[in-house]
Amino acid sequence: MKSDEKNYIQRLKNGKEDALDYIVDNYLILIKGTIYKVLGPLKDEGLIEECINDVFLSVWRNANKFHGDDSEFKKWLYIISKFKAIDYYRSRVKKAEEVLETIEVVDKSSVEDDLITIENRNEVIEIINSLEKIDRDIFILKFFLGYKSEDIAIKLNITKASVDNRIYRGKRKLKEKALNLEVI
Repeated sequence: MKSDEKNYIQRLKNGKEDALDYIVDNYLILIKGTIYKVLGPLKDEGLIEECINDVFLSVWRNANKFHGDDSEFKKWLYIISKFKAIDYYRSRVKKAEEVLETIEVVDKSSVEDDLITIENRNEVIEIINSLEKIDRDIFILKFFLGYKSEDIAIKLNITKASVDNRIYRGKRKLKEKALNLEVI
């Protein structure tokens, strides 16, 4: 038996796929037009197609909830289409707002982070300048110019162990001075 205008609702409720084919053939224009009215301004054909498919899926899954005749079925399809389209529209607008908020927050924090980084760098340079000359040279070579401890030892004509010890003690001194700086 094939679905027709007299039996397609009952066949849909019974889970017959040909009933869904009948609905697609006869009501696609109604569903598509309803969805285009809501989602057309977004100019996203993929979103519209996804919404249309979602309407048919919803009709398929909720067929047993429909009680009425052919004219009421058409109204039911219209309502499902309209509300699905509205849901898709709200979802898209909400995502766009979230993206805009994220971009604004990133820009604000980026400028603030840059200022804090510059301030911190200036404070660290001041603290490093307060170290003895050899310790200051070791820190600049190691942390600003990226030299290895072995290369620093050769360049300054001291042992590698001496370089590592001076770095360790220098870090402790810097930490103490930095902590005192925050308290003030």
